[in-house]
Amino acid sequence: MSTRLPTINDENHSFNEVLRHNGKSALERRREKRKRLPEWFRTTLPTGPSQRKFNETKANVHEHGLHTVCEEAKCPNVHDCWARGTATFMIAGEVCTRGCRFCAVGTIKKPPELNPMEPQELAEAVEKMNISHAVITVVNRDDLPDGGAEHYRKCLLEVNNRNPEVGLELLCSDLEGNLDALEVLLDNLPIKVFAHNVECVPRLDSLVRDPRASFEQSIKILSNAKKLRPDLKIKSSIMVGLGENDEEIVEAMELLREVGVDMITLGQYLQPSNKHLPIDRFPEPKQFAEWDKTARDLGFEAVASGPLVRSSYRAGLLFEEAEGAEPVVTRESTGSAVSYLNPMRNL
Repeated sequence: MSTRLPTINDENHSFNEVLRHNGKSALERRREKRKRLPEWFRTTLPTGPSQRKFNETKANVHEHGLHTVCEEAKCPNVHDCWARGTATFMIAGEVCTRGCRFCAVGTIKKPPELNPMEPQELAEAVEKMNISHAVITVVNRDDLPDGGAEHYRKCLLEVNNRNPEVGLELLCSDLEGNLDALEVLLDNLPIKVFAHNVECVPRLDSLVRDPRASFEQSIKILSNAKKLRPDLKIKSSIMVGLGENDEEIVEAMELLREVGVDMITLGQYLQPSNKHLPIDRFPEPKQFAEWDKTARDLGFEAVASGPLVRSSYRAGLLFEEAEGAEPVVTRESTGSAVSYLNPMRNL
């Protein structure tokens, strides 16, 4: 009789027992490696008119069965952004053709076909949410010849056609470095901000990002976006806590400014699950304030730097800052962004 290996459902052999090593299961060992969140990871709920705006937006989302990155990614800033009329939507599918080791989005080699009704559905969702600034982010579609550029364009044009008063921001993929596709995408596209995230410092590309992505390729996309559409604000984002050092963060910011990036966000990497890259460190708020000052000294027109800042943090207000308005971090805040401009806050 052949010997049957224990399974998860065996009464006498749990899955953890099967994988035990030195008295601990694989899951227990991974959990032990995860760092605890420091005390400064906190947000505050909106009050007064901001609370009413948040409740109104949330009611619209749930009533109409809408899907936003804000809720589905459990963003810690959802109260703050929705209270200010900003929301983020993800298009071109729910899974990505890449497998970056920091990202919670699922990966698949051959995603489902694009939804031809998505432009109309997205435009309707933006209209029903009654927001003032919409961030449209995308999954990588390396299965498509143009990386999804034509579909992204259709979605943004339809949103603008139906909601001309809403400010639009595109958080784009690198389109596999396809500059022809980028040119078609941006041709008279009615957006205010073109964003693409470099994610990490150059040295960590091979550890953090999919092999098809790189800092160099991201820089090429950002640089050419600025050349094609000098009227747009160009934006990027860097995560910290992946193994970089402080000097590398500054060097990455310098490279971004050299190619004309106008806006930058810096935030703490948070491990989505035990299967993702572990957190290397938690820089303190005062370090984020120092990076804020450095970014402004380098000439960035708008900066959001803080432990809980995400790439779309206060996107509408950050655009206004880039246009000359008061810095985002000096306005009423949830504690996500810190700045040397506000030395007594969250430090």
